[in-house]
Amino acid sequence: MNDTPHLPPATGIGSLPGTDAREAAKAATGSFEDFPHLPELPARGPGADMIGRTAGLLVELYARVEPSGWRIGDRPGRDTRRARSWLGEDLDALEEFTQGYEGFLKVQAVGPWTLAAALELRNGEAALSDPGACRDLAASLAEGLRLHLEEVRRRVPGARLVLQLDEPSLTAVLRGQVRTASGYRTHRAVDRQIVEATLRDVVGVHEGGPVVVHSCAPDVPFALLRRAGVAGISFDFSLLTERDDEAIGEAVEGGTRLFAGVVPGTDGPLSDPAGSVMGVRTLWRRLGLRPGLLPEAVTVTPACGLAGASPGYARSAYAHCVRAARSLADNPE
Repeated sequence: MNDTPHLPPATGIGSLPGTDAREAAKAATGSFEDFPHLPELPARGPGADMIGRTAGLLVELYARVEPSGWRIGDRPGRDTRRARSWLGEDLDALEEFTQGYEGFLKVQAVGPWTLAAALELRNGEAALSDPGACRDLAASLAEGLRLHLEEVRRRVPGARLVLQLDEPSLTAVLRGQVRTASGYRTHRAVDRQIVEATLRDVVGVHEGGPVVVHSCAPDVPFALLRRAGVAGISFDFSLLTERDDEAIGEAVEGGTRLFAGVVPGTDGPLSDPAGSVMGVRTLWRRLGLRPGLLPEAVTVTPACGLAGASPGYARSAYAHCVRAARSLADNPE
């Protein structure tokens, strides 16, 4: 179980628009001086997308692009090389802009269940269809993440690393809503205990460091994620319903940090910073939680990655997260 450190008040989710690694690193480190993140630039193409990028981290498992998506193959091909090369570029840029940095630094990868729902086996079905393949994939991912975290530590030795696992398909996996290759059926729901145990194993690779699970889908399984040992849960705040109240109240009281996605992920008018976090204050009042706890329990983020935004909006959204977090700290009532 991770002890939740007092994480800073604002950060980004991961993806940014554009294809320039240095520009992206500059935006992430310049906007969030005490909680930057390693940017992802999916606009570069296959291998820079979240699935391809994480597939490039796998150990002794490789994936290649097929017309239907990413498929597990026997050996590393040009798609694996491309994914690793882009990640290397992103790490070079991050290293350049974090010389002497000694605060929290977040890195992101796709979690085991979204990966199992997205990666195809040789027969074209998702790895999710085969329990043995799911186990192998999770073990390969865990080892790949361990090596990746080591590499980031080597490049930014003063940083305190936070690992974010992106699990947008987690709820669909639990509910049996992931479609088969034909599209006519869905894969069986995976047993909740297996989902939890697998997540716990992957979370465990970041020994002593905080792990956050991010999902911008509705019905995030807060209680299951807490049992799996995550320190924080990152979600699209606009998708919460009052059904989530009890689970959120228990999470906050149990010391789980909430990464509240309150700033829209695509271009549009931004409200004033206090307006962006008004819903968070309302939730707090509804739950009867102490207002002074707000800045200790909440990190403000965009609702999801910003790959679909314009570069100008992405920079504004990041600045807005910082101002909204300040508003929450200054006026928690």
